Amino acid sequence: MDSKTARKIKDKNSKIEQLLAKAMWKNDLRYRKQCRDVFGKPDFCFKGKKIAVFCDSEFWHGKKFLEGERFKTNSDFWETKIKKNIERDNEVNKRLRDEGWKVIRFWGKEIEDDTVECVEKIKKVMETR
Repeated sequence: MDSKTARKIKDKNSKIEQLLAKAMWKNDLRYRKQCRDVFGKPDFCFKGKKIAVFCDSEFWHGKKFLEGERFKTNSDFWETKIKKNIERDNEVNKRLRDEGWKVIRFWGKEIEDDTVECVEKIKKVMETR
């Protein structure tokens, strides 16, 4: 991936976020988007219940990297970048949990393949809070 391509990637209102947002709204789940006042800026949050939802793309959040796949070109740069993203995600999870938040993370493919199940998971967590 070159820098020109990387600049085109959005950090909000991505396809997977839009898909999950529509499904949650359809299921009467009212959320706040891009919660800048919550550590880690969750894609969606339910502040009253302290639930943070993140929609993680497989590439940027290192799914394949965690599964053992390595980069063929510019590997030092990409491995460092992805490792930092993974560390940041873990730090966000820990801090939010320490502050009493329930953190839910979905992979993009998970949202695309079974949006209904993702919404059901959020609903179950909401019932317990």
